[in-house]
Amino acid sequence: MTETRSVVAGVGSFLPERILTNAELSTMVDTSDEWIRERTGITERRVAAEGETTSDISVKAAKAALDAAGMTGADIDLIVLATTTPDYTFPATATQVQAQLGAGGAAFDLQAVCSGFVFALATADNFLVRGQAQNALVIGAETITRLIDWEDRGTCVLFGDGAGAVVLSAREVEEDGPGILRTYIRSDGQFRTLLQTDGGPSATGTVGHLRMQGNQVFRHAVNKIAEAIETVIERAGVTAADIDWFVPHQANQRILDSVANKLGIPPERVVTTVATHGNTSAASVPLAMDVAVKDGRIKPGDLVLVEALGGGFTWGAALIRV
Repeated sequence: MTETRSVVAGVGSFLPERILTNAELSTMVDTSDEWIRERTGITERRVAAEGETTSDISVKAAKAALDAAGMTGADIDLIVLATTTPDYTFPATATQVQAQLGAGGAAFDLQAVCSGFVFALATADNFLVRGQAQNALVIGAETITRLIDWEDRGTCVLFGDGAGAVVLSAREVEEDGPGILRTYIRSDGQFRTLLQTDGGPSATGTVGHLRMQGNQVFRHAVNKIAEAIETVIERAGVTAADIDWFVPHQANQRILDSVANKLGIPPERVVTTVATHGNTSAASVPLAMDVAVKDGRIKPGDLVLVEALGGGFTWGAALIRV
């Protein structure tokens, strides 16, 4: 018996050249390499160059994913770009990517902060399985350092810039074949003030800076992420023991460890890149996935679990057979 699924055809990523180390940060704000490592697991992060935009890094990640899939922009009829740092208020950054790639169909941005890639994956999957598109580019991209208050040591040590992309194709596959098996997304606006920016076009006429109540976010993150993972696993009819690779949102090493421990996922099956990328928000899941595909850990046939939690709150998970 066959069914239409969204199958991962290619993965790619891009990181800006500029590396910002903990040592350099310690000259900018009251912190230290030891303090940052102990609390976050981060040693360095990337910062987009002056004039380097979210669409710029999105295009580079998208081209890498298209090359991996053996496709060109002309093969794409849907682009869903997850970002909280668009080039402009409008038009959508996805349309700028669409133009540069020579893609057709529809292109739009999706805003769910750090959960953006999981939300975009779920959105594209629905288009593909309903026959409304054939090949989709799902991109998570951020120049989030441009929202950072560099005098706020509670946030400036955490975030970095980057982009990751996945090509999805609608294909008829057997029941045990590849594709997105389940997605699960949720949000709850009552937690807005725990993780937000203090500005916006309508509220203040400014961009604003990222503000976070770290301890509260940590507590909610572990519980909500675990709930999403347990739900998506149950609905897919598998167990945590069946998962080959866990690719979490790279927010903080302590959150990653706590979630994996809560679910009984062994550390050796967790893909972590937070040490060298920092929290790249919507880009972190596809960035980490690309690393694990390129180094040979994630192989065809593997069952991969992804998850994220972001401001809003938004959170979700997806289960993918690659």
